[in-house]
Amino acid sequence: MSKSVIGMIGLGIMGSAMSANLMKDGFTVIGYDVQDDAVQAHVKRGGVGAASIKELAEASEFLFTSLPSIAAFDAVTAGDDGLLSAAGATPVIIETSTLSIDVKQRGHDALNNAGMVMLDCPLSGTGAQARTKDLVVLASGDRASFERAIPIFEGMSRSNHYVGEFGNGSKMKFVANLLVAIHNASTAEALVLGMKAGLKPEDIFKVITDGAGNSRMFEIRGPMMVANDYDDATMKNSVWQKDMQVIADFAADLHCPTPLFSSTESLYKAAMEQGFGAKDTASICAVLEGMAGLPERK
Repeated sequence: MSKSVIGMIGLGIMGSAMSANLMKDGFTVIGYDVQDDAVQAHVKRGGVGAASIKELAEASEFLFTSLPSIAAFDAVTAGDDGLLSAAGATPVIIETSTLSIDVKQRGHDALNNAGMVMLDCPLSGTGAQARTKDLVVLASGDRASFERAIPIFEGMSRSNHYVGEFGNGSKMKFVANLLVAIHNASTAEALVLGMKAGLKPEDIFKVITDGAGNSRMFEIRGPMMVANDYDDATMKNSVWQKDMQVIADFAADLHCPTPLFSSTESLYKAAMEQGFGAKDTASICAVLEGMAGLPERK
């Protein structure tokens, strides 16, 4: 049986990794991005390039959106060349971006009126995890469409969970990202404490990953901190600022205290102020090293 044609709108860190894995699994992936070099890189990896969102939507049975901002989401859904311009096209839209639920609901309703189904399917995992298919799909929305999409999820993730009505996927993502923010900060804090005490960072990493204090973020971001190399960003600090604000607003709307999460905000803001905007969020380790008075590592 032939595999579905998949569309991918947004070929950044996450979108390019998902596309690569879907192609490895035998799917044809048509890609679109506002950056032409991202589309060309997709074609070089074996994908098909699309000149417009309309063209991509009309050719795809399932369509991922992986977008960095509200403005990008609105342009993709309702812009002049957005999904609503593809009259008659009926792809199942798998929306993976981290955005507020109100924004996604607005897009969902507009597309639903045009006969298109949008699923809210944020992803748990970093860009590095996306490359190795170590993502978890947090799916919500129309159950029948979710079940049709399971083979697609299996092509780009290690597991998927259906969590109910549209928007529940985002709620679960906010919970997951709250923990990512905290565990990334605790990883940096632990490594800096050990280095301040005279321990070698590589020894700290080796021992802690074998003990009770380990976490997935320690395993994933710890090696960057040990190497003091944040250039291969799997989540840029500049993008993470948006995710942090979404979580903060979500918690505030619920009047739910998040003291540990809130305590990490100053570290990520300091990373931005110190020129780490394009670097991986693991670079908060360098911020803490400076605060601890440790000598700069080369």
